[in-house]
Amino acid sequence: MGVLTRIGRGKFSLGNRKIFIPEITSKLKTINSKLKKEFPFLEICLWNTSTFNEFMVHQPGRFYILIEVEKDATQSVFFFLKEAKFSVFLDPTKDLIEKYLPDEKETLIVKPLVTEAPVQKIEGLNTTTIEKMLVDVFCDDVILSAQQGSEMRTIFQEAMDKYTVNENRMIRYADRRRKKETFMNYLNSVSNLRQQ
Repeated sequence: MGVLTRIGRGKFSLGNRKIFIPEITSKLKTINSKLKKEFPFLEICLWNTSTFNEFMVHQPGRFYILIEVEKDATQSVFFFLKEAKFSVFLDPTKDLIEKYLPDEKETLIVKPLVTEAPVQKIEGLNTTTIEKMLVDVFCDDVILSAQQGSEMRTIFQEAMDKYTVNENRMIRYADRRRKKETFMNYLNSVSNLRQQ
């Protein structure tokens, strides 16, 4: 009847389920169709860091289109996109981002896709889920540096207030990224703040 919504194993919240659906831009669709044509069997997850904007107070001026692919294929995808004249980087370091990433509004970043990452298919395109985004922002302070600190706390609180977030799925993914303990501690501190 929509009175209760399941948010994890044996955990429920009141109210209807609100599923998070990130915006699928025409640029994402273009990149996806090019990659699907060239690498038809490749597992790909495409999303834009501007997806965080809805949960943030301070809006960053620069966004990245993240192209996460199976680890063995990162180089092939990188060179394919480079040949297609995209401004693309392969899993850049903090130093590289600060010094060399162009001041374009959207730069492409190819990085390895963690196996069993929680993704969803929207308009024929594999993209991120709310659970994946929250774990990624916690684990990746290089590419997602604009979303760190108090901004990350705001992102977690806003996301959990607006949408149904499956905690078990998040913790399982954090475990795949070898950050389960620290992530659970952070999650508890955010939950405590929300209850005050």
